[in-house]
Amino acid sequence: MDIKILVATHKKYWMPNDDIYLPIQVGAEGKEDFGYIKDNTGDNISIKNPNYCELTALYWAWKNLNCDYIGLCHYRRYFSHNIKGRFFRGRKASILSKSDIKHILLNYDIILPPLITCKESVKDGYYNNHYKKDLDIIEKIITTKYPNYLEDYYHIMNNNYLHFLNMFIMSIDKFHSYCSWLFPILFESEKYINTSSYNSYQSRVYGFLSERLFNIWLHHNNFKIYETNIVSIHQNQKFLRKKIEQLQEYLNYKFFNN
Repeated sequence: MDIKILVATHKKYWMPNDDIYLPIQVGAEGKEDFGYIKDNTGDNISIKNPNYCELTALYWAWKNLNCDYIGLCHYRRYFSHNIKGRFFRGRKASILSKSDIKHILLNYDIILPPLITCKESVKDGYYNNHYKKDLDIIEKIITTKYPNYLEDYYHIMNNNYLHFLNMFIMSIDKFHSYCSWLFPILFESEKYINTSSYNSYQSRVYGFLSERLFNIWLHHNNFKIYETNIVSIHQNQKFLRKKIEQLQEYLNYKFFNN
């Protein structure tokens, strides 16, 4: 079972020591080379990264990568089992290994992050945090070009839970099916979405839209889903400094104030 988990990154960072993890530099066009695979090689949309985020890695994999199973995570976020402590070493140790993933995929179609329950519907959440017109454009495209997904669209939009982050692990056949559905919708929406006045956050519009589209596609296909934890991999310098300061205060009190 040939498994490749893309690790989308825009900077040089610690990477898991496991050959299933494949670091890919997103938005690499015109940027410093970190020694990772770059999303501006082969058939690519690297130049769209400010608007498409990690989807430029997905597109690159769709067009250029051969394997049996494929996934996506981020350089600071990975699928994990129980986290072994709050420190960097414990978090690294909790990342799913190849054997972990193989065992799960024997019984499930796809590995996903846990569902997140929101305070409002998915539609209202998008309307209140992004540009309403952009999601309305997606609805029109689905209505016109993918009417068999319209019921799934309304189901997701009217509920209040989502799998966020665009993270997954699935078979290459399912992945190709997803990309063949997702990217034509997004490319069509580009004809009607003008991001010239958007700030850097709102400019990531196609990344935000794809999180909703991914859930629509999942619902339509009724996969057998395995949800697992997400571990955040970063060296929390503030946390470490606080612990060091607390230790220094304790030592001063214990040994110097008696």
